[in-house]
Amino acid sequence: MDNHPLFKKFVAFTAAVHQITNDITKDVKPETLTPVQYKILEYIAVSQPVTLSEISDCMHMSMPNTSRELRKLTEKELLVKVTDPADRRKQGITLSPEGQAMIDEVFRGAAQRVGERIEHLTAEQQQEIERALDLLQEKIFYV
Repeated sequence: MDNHPLFKKFVAFTAAVHQITNDITKDVKPETLTPVQYKILEYIAVSQPVTLSEISDCMHMSMPNTSRELRKLTEKELLVKVTDPADRRKQGITLSPEGQAMIDEVFRGAAQRVGERIEHLTAEQQQEIERALDLLQEKIFYV
């Protein structure tokens, strides 16, 4: 079976996801954060707790660069490191209450923008999109 047309659609879709993510978070991201720092916080918010190496892999950054950015975010009191009780050598990284509040505010603004994009859709169309997202999550974006 030739999956080339499906692959082309997938590439176009993922590129569109990156663009729409930028559009819906533009002007709601804190100006005190660099784009990389914001992306790190966003990743931690949806995946916490995470490790340094998981952040490094996801962000396509070297471990030293990731460590430096995490130090800056910790100095801004947006992150905390939590020691794994089962293995004290491992540390998980989570959002601090201040970091969670910042991300919650960004996500509120982003949710409003998504709402504006779908408000013209019928309830059935919105449910169809939700089912499509569930299917993508289950079959393509599973981790």
